Amino acid sequence: MTDCDAIIIGSGPGGATAAEVLTAAGWSVIVVEKGRNHLIDLQAPFEPLRHFANDEIAAVRRHLLGPDPLLEPRSYRRSEADGDRLMVGEVNNLPSTVGGGGVHADAKLPRFREEDFALLSARGPIDGARIEDWPIGYDDLEPHYAAAEASFGVAGEAGANPFAAWRSGPYPMRPGDDMPTALVSAAAAQRAGLHPYRAPTGVNSVAYDDRPACVDCGYCSGYGCAIHAKGDPIAALARALRTGRCRIVPEAYVTELVLDPAGRRATGVRYLDLTVCPDPPVRELRASRAVVLAAGAFETPRLLLRQGIGGDAVGRYLTYHYQTFTVGWFPHSVGGERGRSVTHLHDDLMIDTPDLRRVAAAAGLAWVRGGVVEHGGANAPVEEATTYGPGAHHPASMRDSAIRRRMWVFTMQGEDLPQAANRIDLDPSVRDVWGMPAGRVTYAPHRHELVASAYAGPVHEAILLDAGAEVAFTSTSPPQGDLGAHAAANPLGIAPASRHVMGTARMGIDPATSVVTPEQRLWDLDNVVVCDSSVFVTSTGYNPTLTLAALSHRAATLLAG
Repeated sequence: MTDCDAIIIGSGPGGATAAEVLTAAGWSVIVVEKGRNHLIDLQAPFEPLRHFANDEIAAVRRHLLGPDPLLEPRSYRRSEADGDRLMVGEVNNLPSTVGGGGVHADAKLPRFREEDFALLSARGPIDGARIEDWPIGYDDLEPHYAAAEASFGVAGEAGANPFAAWRSGPYPMRPGDDMPTALVSAAAAQRAGLHPYRAPTGVNSVAYDDRPACVDCGYCSGYGCAIHAKGDPIAALARALRTGRCRIVPEAYVTELVLDPAGRRATGVRYLDLTVCPDPPVRELRASRAVVLAAGAFETPRLLLRQGIGGDAVGRYLTYHYQTFTVGWFPHSVGGERGRSVTHLHDDLMIDTPDLRRVAAAAGLAWVRGGVVEHGGANAPVEEATTYGPGAHHPASMRDSAIRRRMWVFTMQGEDLPQAANRIDLDPSVRDVWGMPAGRVTYAPHRHELVASAYAGPVHEAILLDAGAEVAFTSTSPPQGDLGAHAAANPLGIAPASRHVMGTARMGIDPATSVVTPEQRLWDLDNVVVCDSSVFVTSTGYNPTLTLAALSHRAATLLAG
């Protein structure tokens, strides 16, 4: 007895894309999702639920999109020398809700470039890092990039970025309205010899795919879109549901893969039915053809580690993006809290230039790559209010709004080199509310990231001052130095703040050093396909969502034959 052809664990960009591809190919699919459903009515005609609003308290303080870090804690340490952990709580949590991480993202969707798939060949090795070429190239992925852009609805301007990879066609939509201060910072970046361009975003600039155009309310990053103008996975999930071959099961915490007696194939999953409280029963679903793991680069290895599946490389080579924040304070409001979260980027610090060669040589490195740089605004009102703290100064501070209305930020998503010691494993003593071992992050940046960050800070400070800022300074995530002092004073905390989690089940051609094949199948379970960013071989310096969706599209297409 089977329930479907394929079970998909996770309903984010990877899982939603796989569901769309497989159902279009005639497969029956069940998507199981740990979180609640705030996104889409699961009954025909599968309309948006309209649960989202510009509610900072619900999103940030009450964990509307989940998970609650008190119920599902994670732990963090820099290295084994720190003992079992430095902290327990919120560590790079991505939403656990129908739609996954796509719901909260501000939807910057750049493609990787040709060099990103062959970094070892193009640049060479760096001591202390495990840099490898991907087993596929940009040309292999380009048609799947195009399909993912059409599925999500990407607004962009072909040819605007002089460093971009080739494209087989235009973007589905023109770019949306520019943030006014992004035009100011972009002009200053051009005067400094850089090449800013209008960011490709999964935010509708016009009505698209039965969803309206963006109204520039300012609540993109960290929020579900109140009008569903954002290209989160709602469109792909709706198309899968409309085939009549897809079912979504929310509040289903997968505890294990069910294996055949030989242990070579997955036949289904067991999960806790969280709709029944306080003692959720264990239920089972069976699939006749495949199980797709799309739980994300944190939860996918956590599930595999609980069962000892995938080999020693599971959880290793964890990468984020080493974020460098360069902040400019302006004498007037820059309007950073309104409009799309980011409308402009520049890639120059990813490019092999004489300046970066000199930086690398001075640091004793073979090469240095930074990352894509976002031109963006700052805090929302409640977070700003909590930063100032109580007292007589508070009303005046809110009126002045130095860290919301008068702040403009360059954020570099710095390339994070893969290291075997950077990993996700199971915490030996911390458990979640259901008794499962919590995931533990062990992570410290490579010296390459620190060198790239140290170069980027002064470059961007000078640009912000030229743009009219009174003061400019730079900080990083995770912070370096005395973490005790940072823990008390830094609102970002001591763990990496980047939500870009990658590389914990990397793809490759050697089962001794990788977890999945070039087709993204587990080496030791050939009908389990991984469709999330855990398969990344390197992090590059670009936002990962479009690439993980393109990889999912490719893997599901190959799976469907």
